[in-house]
Amino acid sequence: MAERAANALSLPDDWPAHPDPILALNRMGSFDWDLDTGLLSMDAQAHEIFDIRPEEFDGRPESLADRVPRAEGHRLDALVARALKDGSENYGTYVRLRRRDGTLRWTHTQGYIRRDETGRPRRIIGIVRDATEELEDGAARQEGAAQSAARRDQTNVVQTATAALAHARTVQDVIDVVKDTPGLALLGAKSLVLGLLEAGRIRLVAEGPAGSFVPGTLITRIEEPYPMSEAVRTLSPRFIESPEEFAERYPILWPHITDLHITSAAYLPLIAQGRPIGSMGLLYGDRHGFSPEERNVLVALGSSIAQSLQRAMLYEQEKDLAQGLQQAMLPRTIPSVPGADVAVRYRSGYAGGSLGRDIGGDWYDLIPLPGGRVGAVIGDVQGHDTHAAAVMGQLRIVLRAYAAEGHTPATVMARASVFLHELDTDRFATCLYAEADLSTGVVQVVRAGHIDPLVRHNDGTCRRITVDGGLPLGLSAEFGDLEYPVCAMELDPGQSLVLCTDGLVERPGADLDDGMLALAESIAAGPEDVRGMADRLIDMAEARGGDDDVALLVLRRRALADRQPLGRLQQHVAPGDPEALTRARHMIRTAVRAWGARERSDEIELVADELITNALMHTEGAAIVTLRVLTGTNRRLRVEVEDSSSALPRRREPGEQGVSGRGLMLVDRLTDVWGVEARGGGKCLWCEFVVVERG
Repeated sequence: MAERAANALSLPDDWPAHPDPILALNRMGSFDWDLDTGLLSMDAQAHEIFDIRPEEFDGRPESLADRVPRAEGHRLDALVARALKDGSENYGTYVRLRRRDGTLRWTHTQGYIRRDETGRPRRIIGIVRDATEELEDGAARQEGAAQSAARRDQTNVVQTATAALAHARTVQDVIDVVKDTPGLALLGAKSLVLGLLEAGRIRLVAEGPAGSFVPGTLITRIEEPYPMSEAVRTLSPRFIESPEEFAERYPILWPHITDLHITSAAYLPLIAQGRPIGSMGLLYGDRHGFSPEERNVLVALGSSIAQSLQRAMLYEQEKDLAQGLQQAMLPRTIPSVPGADVAVRYRSGYAGGSLGRDIGGDWYDLIPLPGGRVGAVIGDVQGHDTHAAAVMGQLRIVLRAYAAEGHTPATVMARASVFLHELDTDRFATCLYAEADLSTGVVQVVRAGHIDPLVRHNDGTCRRITVDGGLPLGLSAEFGDLEYPVCAMELDPGQSLVLCTDGLVERPGADLDDGMLALAESIAAGPEDVRGMADRLIDMAEARGGDDDVALLVLRRRALADRQPLGRLQQHVAPGDPEALTRARHMIRTAVRAWGARERSDEIELVADELITNALMHTEGAAIVTLRVLTGTNRRLRVEVEDSSSALPRRREPGEQGVSGRGLMLVDRLTDVWGVEARGGGKCLWCEFVVVERG
């Protein structure tokens, strides 16, 4: 990514390489050590201090072993390991390095440890400088020696900058550090300008203090006669030591800045990985000229700022890519669903500013289904990278397809698990699928390793709905356990179903149950409106921060203006599967009560159970149970049991001791009407119950 960003600058191939430091003494370089990848990047000055050419260094710290004597290396490794382990923010020490000719020189290294929210170290950003002269004289080896004070003060400026820049993520963060950090504000200058190189032009991104902007310099070409352009063009700093020199060298710019009463200035090229990314100008009103030590300090500062800017630019590019790809994978719009108010929200983990993260695999979806039903999906693919997002996009599509084909929720989940298992991936996913009949309020929920849903009631209370779940998608197929129990529940008009991913619940060091309880309390204390509720929950996630993405779907059931329900529920019952039979019975019981047929619930449940049992006992294959509400002269509840056998049932009179032959007699006596019809290669036995609608 860094190489692509550098190539995008489109610089001429014959531009000069980065020059040597102005002085051979007191050289100071910077480094960035990514602890996740183990790669170490150094600027040109650091390469010189180690006496190693850029093409000789592959980014692995162990490649520097020839330059660090073994004893020194062991001591440095122990120091860094101790700092990483005990939670230190920084470390520093003197170390001898062996140059190419075999001579030893003293260096001083200072590292600042960047940790994530959990305290895990993620990277070390620091400086390394040549300290040979500093330690050659015995008196100079004492920390309090007066002759070292000035040099230490200069070094402290670089160390302060490095420490502050270690926390900068965006370009604006870097600008704020340079302008506003105590002890570092404007790097001691009266005015500061900072520009970034874009397609052969320098675009001004910061200037200060207010009122110091020069008209016509917002965007300048690198060939124009300005000091920032010259610093980028030659890859060398430009030090201007008097007003007269400024006026003579840059006559076009000087008349515009005379009101600032500038006495000297330093314009530094910002170079990262040997390529310019911009330039920085520091204008002073209280000094004339720059000592060799001051020049070295400014060059080192420019190098540190350049590396921070490059990291920030790459971070912002990756953030834009992540957010764009994530949004492309999520539904562009949520369909309007009669009988429900729906709100969805997504928060990227980047909003919390996590370093080293990419995009996530969290998603939501809303699927309109026939018969006044709707499917609500929430899920999370393992990992935070583009592969997780790609898997998420494919899962979203297949879940939508399986649901639209009319499969039961358990079958939708099982097929999605098989699909993920057959993909060329080692990822798994958690998911929750809820199929709601908005006319009746019956909701069937299946869960694949995901957190439970919540329901906000009309009295403002909120509770967690415990759903017996199966294994995550992909894993259930791998282990041959594709059972996903169906939880049937009722959602009354005005109640809201809340589905979310664990990024809204989990907190470092906190128990998941405590997180779910806190979420329920937040929902109860929030607004009833689904959009207001969703905004409140996402705002809470933003305030808490964190690496993980958050996907959220809130569905609130409205009372339909047309009170004639058009409910339809279906369940597959496989032979030899007592749990499937239990789930079917639970679905029937819940639907009958939700559809206002409570007075005939015993009759309906008994007849349905008889039909299902007969289908499983006397035919091969599964039974398909369908419940639907029919409207017309009388409101009726219809039960259908479909099997794969074409043989029609025969009504028989059972003997006194008979244990069979009573099924159809029971159906005939308890139902208002029943019959048999052919269905493909099988048949469907159906019956209807007249239901008196209560006002």
